[in-house]
Amino acid sequence: MKKSSLILGVLLLAGVTLGSCKREYVCECSKTYTGEGGSTTEDYAKYTYKDDRVGAEDKCDANEKTDSDLLGTYTVNCTIDD
Repeated sequence: MKKSSLILGVLLLAGVTLGSCKREYVCECSKTYTGEGGSTTEDYAKYTYKDDRVGAEDKCDANEKTDSDLLGTYTVNCTIDD
């Protein structure tokens, strides 16, 4: 009986530990235009990832970029909201 209780306890602890690693993380991105007149920053996008912290940060970082459009050169910066 003690052995089966110990095994059940270990399995329960492992299930709780593995199941609690993944949660929803919110990635907020802003877009900053730079030009001769200075810079302007605006909210750009918000993404939600159900993952562990490292996985969510990697996915969030993948949204960052520097490019240009009709309004000029811009940079997209993204961070995980705690």
